[in-house]
Amino acid sequence: MNVLLDNADVYWRAILGTVGLFVVSAIGSLILGTLIAGLRVSPVPVLRSFGSLYVTLLRNTPLTLVLFFFAFAYPRLELVEFSFFTLACIGLTLYTAAFVCEIVRSGINTVPVGQAEAARALGFTFTQTLGQIVLPQAVRAVVPPMTNIQIALLKNTTIASGFAVFQLGSVYSVLSERGYNVMIGLLWIAAIFVVLVVPLTLLQRRLDAKWGVAR
Repeated sequence: MNVLLDNADVYWRAILGTVGLFVVSAIGSLILGTLIAGLRVSPVPVLRSFGSLYVTLLRNTPLTLVLFFFAFAYPRLELVEFSFFTLACIGLTLYTAAFVCEIVRSGINTVPVGQAEAARALGFTFTQTLGQIVLPQAVRAVVPPMTNIQIALLKNTTIASGFAVFQLGSVYSVLSERGYNVMIGLLWIAAIFVVLVVPLTLLQRRLDAKWGVAR
């Protein structure tokens, strides 16, 4: 307990860093992933190809390499200058969006084709059909896997510790410098992650119970 209490300031800053990374990246990946899923089911071949290429490229690239690019390669391009926190959020968002896209696309595939056809017969455009008819139903079917992706994102934030972003993955180095037992410190980090994951799990159960559909 002394390791936690004596370093409460460090743990608190790390928790804020982790939660900040997670919230920004989760919102960004949900929005971007949904947009890419829309491209993947688009009637326009070029858009479908772009969506497929994006998913194939990002999903098969290790997250460490994605963050490495934004931390070390992107600044050398001398484009818009961002903080390491912002670059980490961008990397996590782009990477996670590829998985969100596939989950949303799988949810879209669960919606009966007849509903989209009926919407088109009523004069709905593709965007209107997707946004007003298909996606609201698809979301209900993908709550559990989407929650799993967000939990994975929460844990993936620790990788950003290797790229000058202070969060829970960075605590061990501070504890080592201060002479505390690093193993005990890591056990506390694991416990904190469990606490952070619990609200996501409870939210998933609540939404699944509310939006659950017969399969």
